[in-house]
Amino acid sequence: MTSHPSQQESPLFTVGFDLDLTLVDSRPGIRAAYETLVAATGAHIDIDLVVSRLGPPLVHELRNWFPEERVAEAAEIYLAAYPERGIAPSPALPGAREAVAAVRELGGRAIVVTAKHERNARLHLEHLGIEPDRLIGDLWAEGKAVALREHRASVYVGDHLGDVRGARAAGALSVAVPTGPYGAAELREAGADVVLAGGLTDFPAWLRDHRTARDTP
Repeated sequence: MTSHPSQQESPLFTVGFDLDLTLVDSRPGIRAAYETLVAATGAHIDIDLVVSRLGPPLVHELRNWFPEERVAEAAEIYLAAYPERGIAPSPALPGAREAVAAVRELGGRAIVVTAKHERNARLHLEHLGIEPDRLIGDLWAEGKAVALREHRASVYVGDHLGDVRGARAAGALSVAVPTGPYGAAELREAGADVVLAGGLTDFPAWLRDHRTARDTP
């Protein structure tokens, strides 16, 4: 990731972002990687179902389709295929680059905290030209709170109920976007503090208002 030393030394605030279906529409790439896995193993996998419920770590999903003794092998095949099959087909979601840029414009630091394998997450971000100050992979739901607390994130933006739980476990404001498997009502019901109905395209204006409200006596 690109280094921004002045902001790393003394950022006014830190915002965390999820990756899959928050910054990146990784569904086409994940579908392609699962197709490779099916071809390599002969396993029956309902890929449409898999793609409809993205969020949890890879091994959680693989346990639905493989016996436990084959999960590690399946994960290895999937992860090996992902750089070639998963990156190029997966576009940035509308407003993703602008959301990260908005954090910096207001003097903040942007980090990405994701359940995705960190190498593949990094490849997505590099391919799309999205440059957070820090990337932390392989963390899910409440586990994300470890990184959010370490980096003193006051806001965490995600699409999944697990992201809401991670934000709340870290004591961060949960900002949810309905660009993943859950709609606005479900995200609110799960405890999201803010739901941006327009996805990340609404984030820069919301962040400006949020920071102004914090700075107003």
